[in-house]
Amino acid sequence: MHHGAPTQEFLGLTFNMANVLMITVASLIVFLLAVVSTRQLAMNPTGMQNFMEWVMDFVKGIVKSNMDWKTGGRFHILGLTLIMYIFVSNMLGLPFAITYDGELWWKSPTADPAVTMTLAVMVVGLSHYYGIKMKGFGGYGKDFFKPMWFLFPLKIIEEFANTLTLGLRLYGNIFAGEILLTLLAGTLAMSGPGGLLAAVIPTIIWQGFSIFVGSIQSFIFVMLTMVYISHKVSDDH
Repeated sequence: MHHGAPTQEFLGLTFNMANVLMITVASLIVFLLAVVSTRQLAMNPTGMQNFMEWVMDFVKGIVKSNMDWKTGGRFHILGLTLIMYIFVSNMLGLPFAITYDGELWWKSPTADPAVTMTLAVMVVGLSHYYGIKMKGFGGYGKDFFKPMWFLFPLKIIEEFANTLTLGLRLYGNIFAGEILLTLLAGTLAMSGPGGLLAAVIPTIIWQGFSIFVGSIQSFIFVMLTMVYISHKVSDDH
């Protein structure tokens, strides 16, 4: 369970090569899903095209539940990309983990706080960017003093709290799930014939539950992304 991370120095910076590998794998899978789903478009969708259209409608519903479509339509692709990327990332470490020479190479990239916090910072940063772009500096700045000017310090604290909770919630759920799967796998390896069945059943159940948790967490991340963006770009917030 306690494995080191493979690191590599480059230009004075230390990179976690397992994160680089898994981020690349997740990105390639999402890219291939998008290509396969849109390669042969038809008026009556079937197969992967039908699946992709369902995901697009699902994300559209998330956007419309937080802001009007005229304002929020531009964030549809962002939400679609996030939900697919985070879901795939959450699933990668569930079937197995691969270690080599005492270093963990194959895992869910979202089981690392550096990855989830980077996603959170990106999302919160985009919310501020679009707030300024769509409202201007004046309108954007006034929101920090509503409804009472003395709440400004709390609004600043809220921005940091939103970033932390968005990233750490995703990390904590995925990391905890992989740790328990590792413990169950260790129990399987050490069990005799009598204890093998007793360990297999909880492992299968927990894997199913982890798929559910990974799906819910990708939905929550996108939902909160749209909530944060709507707070910055909508006039009624």
